[in-house]
Amino acid sequence: MSSFAPTSSSDSSKPDVAKYDAPDAEFFAGIPKISLNKDAAVDNSLVYKHYDAKKVVMGKTMEEWLRFSVCFWHTFRGTGADPFGFPTLFRPWDDGSDSMANAKRRLRAAFEFFTKLGVKYYTFHDRDVAPEGATLAESNKNLDEITDLALELQKKTGVKLLWATCNLFAHSRYMNGAGSNPNADILAYAAAQVKKGLEVAKKLGAENFVFWGGREGYHTLLNTNILTEMTNMASFFKMAAAYKKKIGFTGPLLIEPKPKEPSKHQYDYDAMTVIGFLKHFGLENDYKLNIEPNHTTLAGHCYEHDIVMSSAFGMLGSIDSNTGSPDLGWDTDQFPMDAKNATMVMKTVLEQNGIQPGGLNFDCKVRRESTDLKDMFISHIGAMDTFARGLEIAAKILTDGVIPKQVKERYSSYDTGVGQKINKVQTSFEELEEYIMKKGEPEVASGRQEHYESMLNSYM
Repeated sequence: MSSFAPTSSSDSSKPDVAKYDAPDAEFFAGIPKISLNKDAAVDNSLVYKHYDAKKVVMGKTMEEWLRFSVCFWHTFRGTGADPFGFPTLFRPWDDGSDSMANAKRRLRAAFEFFTKLGVKYYTFHDRDVAPEGATLAESNKNLDEITDLALELQKKTGVKLLWATCNLFAHSRYMNGAGSNPNADILAYAAAQVKKGLEVAKKLGAENFVFWGGREGYHTLLNTNILTEMTNMASFFKMAAAYKKKIGFTGPLLIEPKPKEPSKHQYDYDAMTVIGFLKHFGLENDYKLNIEPNHTTLAGHCYEHDIVMSSAFGMLGSIDSNTGSPDLGWDTDQFPMDAKNATMVMKTVLEQNGIQPGGLNFDCKVRRESTDLKDMFISHIGAMDTFARGLEIAAKILTDGVIPKQVKERYSSYDTGVGQKINKVQTSFEELEEYIMKKGEPEVASGRQEHYESMLNSYM
């Protein structure tokens, strides 16, 4: 049993945070660096049982394939509050204020967490790590001061910034969107905020930069000019790409699809919607996608759909590795614990030879009832073990080659003859009509869905 006393959900009094201001303060006392123990008891959830960072799978280490990342917003700003209940998560170092001192304590706590967990990457929104000021200039000053500390902690620990992003959805100015806002002044404010965000990303060596447009959409078409909004949003993205190049930031720019929530309809509905948008506006060479499976299932697709789809078109940049509850109709941001889902994701990652410079970012939050500090670790450990299992199973599927071979055989009619001519657009309707008139009724083959499902189960 650990020696620390986790803050309970009933303790809503303001904590005494003074001891956490000391340079040598320990935020997670009693929790050691998480180790690998494949023989650990079932009820020991504070060790890795599958994730072996240095184990080589298909020519790379697990650490290189998985590139795990902790998100700052849920892990260190989440309170457990929901539309029906007040906060339940009270961290002993967090006095609940929006002060710079509190922001620095959170950041130091985060880097201790990353180090003990053994994760090499983290992600944040600008307003997660630094409080918003009364003016843009004050906000920028706060961000400069906090990211100075972040840079110091990165150098000290070796933890890197997988990606940065800007919060263009929480403040009331953005209630009608940022890049798609009907008010040009608000779009200009968002542009200034992203300008600073890109500068901070370069300063911290971020490997990517993400855009999530939670307010880029509509609630009613009665007051909405869709083409104007989407054209302005494309202009916003073009300016971001131009500024990225101007300052010499080399990380990919990524757009994260989501069909709804908080908007009734978001313009970046799913992977193919975003790919179509990028191609229509000539942005496909400047942007790729950051896929969150919980968003994918909200769009009515299976868990891995958007990952497979964006990868097929060479547009998969990174993954926000979470899950939702399929029986619910909203974004629950749960930790992914389903090995079959993880297998399908990692099969795609292996097939495209990795997700770098992206990664698997845990855009997840502990449940509001999971109030112990240990739960922060347990949730990440469980998810990391799940993806480690998924990686090994996916590697077995691909190295065995049974399923890939049978999929290839299913499309073998396109390897030669008329199929090859169709694939290469070297035929016509007239020629195909003549061909089928001579050949007669085609032979129909079974899709054998249950056979493929059974084969997958045999690997699990």
